[in-house]
Formats: sequence, structure tokens, C-alpha cells
Amino acid sequence: MNLSITPEFMTRVRWHESMARHTSWGAGGPADMFFLPRDIEDLSAFLRVLPVNVPVYWVGLGSNLLVRDGGIRGVVVATAGAFTRIERRSQSRVYCQVSVPCVRIARACLNWGLAQAEFFGGIPGTFGGALAMNAGAFGDDTWRHVLSVETIDRHGERRARSPQEFHVGYRQVEPADNAADQAARAQEWFLSAELQFEPRLVDSRGSVRSLSERRRETQPLGQRSCGSVFKNPPGDHAARLIETAGLKGYRIGDAVVSEKHANFIINEGQASATELEQLIRHVQRTVQRQHGVALETEVRIVGEGGPSERGSDEDRD
Repeated sequence: MNLSITPEFMTRVRWHESMARHTSWGAGGPADMFFLPRDIEDLSAFLRVLPVNVPVYWVGLGSNLLVRDGGIRGVVVATAGAFTRIERRSQSRVYCQVSVPCVRIARACLNWGLAQAEFFGGIPGTFGGALAMNAGAFGDDTWRHVLSVETIDRHGERRARSPQEFHVGYRQVEPADNAADQAARAQEWFLSAELQFEPRLVDSRGSVRSLSERRRETQPLGQRSCGSVFKNPPGDHAARLIETAGLKGYRIGDAVVSEKHANFIINEGQASATELEQLIRHVQRTVQRQHGVALETEVRIVGEGGPSERGSDEDRD
């Protein structure tokens, strides 16, 4: 990719960076460009000099992301490690930047005597991903606690926005403005948010430990996965549908449906992004055929297919 940006940034960009190093699945092709901003001002300066025709993709810890084997055409902005500030602003308000791991939010609020943040301990990845998809766990969701957000756009301009400027649903967050404005807003990303929680009236350390233990007992922690692969359909659970379809333990190469939690897909060795995606599609087709339910993916799938990508696995059905 031929780019004309300032020499300072040219020397800091990594070229053809393997995204397998930046996703929790440990799979994926290369990004044309990979940029690690030092802080918000550094990111803003980079976006201002980046040609407008270069696509931009944001990655935190890569825990809800599948990059296809052909990689990403454009620049990946990797925010992990750059925007990590979390602080208490008042008795009930917390300021949090997007690179803060969700589990750190739960622990900080516990130390500050704030309730309602325990569910963040059940969300893998960073706060930015939780904001982008309204992530939730244990019956609670991120945006129920959002008072305001700060964003940055494709030209490096920062804005403060209210929750009323977004359509927020189950694992979905979209701009709430008119269609013309939505195109521009699609090139706008979260930097931070102010959250509100209730003061804790009783010691909830036991409930936090209970939620952590429940997660360890029910989820394949310590194995390479992206967390939950599919959204729960209305009135049901994706894991139940997958398990009753007989898919626990089903594999394509080293990509395997977890025996512990059927809504997790594990990379047990050298699974390619192609194998992981083929297993996702196989699960969707099988559940559709057996239960009549179309499972929607929670994981974000980006990039291009690789040259050695195998054909359809319809014959497996």
C-alpha cells in the first residue's frame, strides 16, 4: 500500500503485521498497516494525516474478533495499552477509557464501594469492545450505566455524545441520527465513557467471587476462544440450541466446539481463521435445520479470505 504520511508516522507503522498475534483466537492474516498510538493526541494527529481512502479498523484485545486468513486491507489502530485510565469522578460516577480491561472495571468499582459493576468481570476484552456492542453478562449490559461517551472521527476530531444519540439494543449499538449522518458516524469510534453505578450498601465481595467461580465452572477459561460466538436468540440460549443439536466437540481441523460451553469455539492448536469461520457456519446451518433458529454471530468477522481457503463444507451437514 503506497501512502503519503509524515515521516514520523511512517517509521512507527508496522507493515504486514500478523493479526494472529493480536486476537484471542490466535489466528488471522496480516494487516497492511498496524499502528499503536501513544495517547489520544497522538491518535488524533495520525488520523489527520492518514489519506481518507485508507480504511481504518480498531482492535483492542482482539477477544471478539476473527480476522480472515487473507488479512485486512487498510490500517489497524491497536488501542490496547494506550487508553487505560479509569478514575472515580464522584460518589457514583466513573470515567473509563476504552483500553481498560472489563475485569478491571469490576475490581475498581468493588474497591470504591460501588455496586452493579460486577457483571463486567464476566466480559472478556476491553471496555471499548463492550461499548461498541453493548456487551453484557449475568443479566446486565454496558449501556445501562452509560451517562456520556467521547468519540473520535476519521479526521481526528473529538466529540462528546449522549446515549440518546445512539440506538442501543441487545449486543448492538448504532447511531440514532438520519441516514446521511449515519455514514459519517460509522467512521467515528469510542475513546471513553462516564458510567454511573449505585453505592454498595452491603459487602458484595462474596457475590463477585460467586460470579467469578460460576464463570470458571461454566466457561473454557484458559483456552483460546473469542468468548461467546453467537447472540442468544429471544427467549432462548445459543448454547442450549448448539448442545441439543449434538455439536459439542464437533471440529474442523483444530477448531472445536467447546465441551464445556457450546457457545464457545476453541482453537486447540493451529486452527486457521478459515477453519474457525467454517465451523461457525456449520453450527449456524445445523441449528437452523434442527431448530429453525437463525443464530447471529456476536463475534466480529473482518478481512479477506486467504488463497488456500477451502471450499464450502456443506457436505459435512
